[in-house]
Amino acid sequence: MKDYASKLLNKALDAIEGAETLLNVGKAEIAVGRAYYSMFYVAEALLYNEFDLKLNQHGQVIAAYGKHFAKTRQLDPKFHRWLRDGFETRITGDYGVDTGIIEEEVAANMINQAREFLEAARKYLGK
Repeated sequence: MKDYASKLLNKALDAIEGAETLLNVGKAEIAVGRAYYSMFYVAEALLYNEFDLKLNQHGQVIAAYGKHFAKTRQLDPKFHRWLRDGFETRITGDYGVDTGIIEEEVAANMINQAREFLEAARKYLGK
């Protein structure tokens, strides 16, 4: 695995752990942001490692991941759906002004999705 991709995967794990910490203190709106960023870092790592793509705009990363991994079924297409949905949830959590708009169950689910995506990426890149 390329060094930059490995660093992104480490950053993804840090984001998951941060999301869990935030959720444990009742900050679901902020936790979903960290969970989404974990998935974003995973997608970035995969794109860089396999295709030398170094993208940083959310739309570009999401679209490229869909093209190279979901449509080709290199990885389960559910990860692309989770990445897209996570982006929308993060926007709600980051920019919504009403507290409690994101339920703890939603945040916990996103954290689990992020962890599963990270594990799948590590397995794929370790092939």
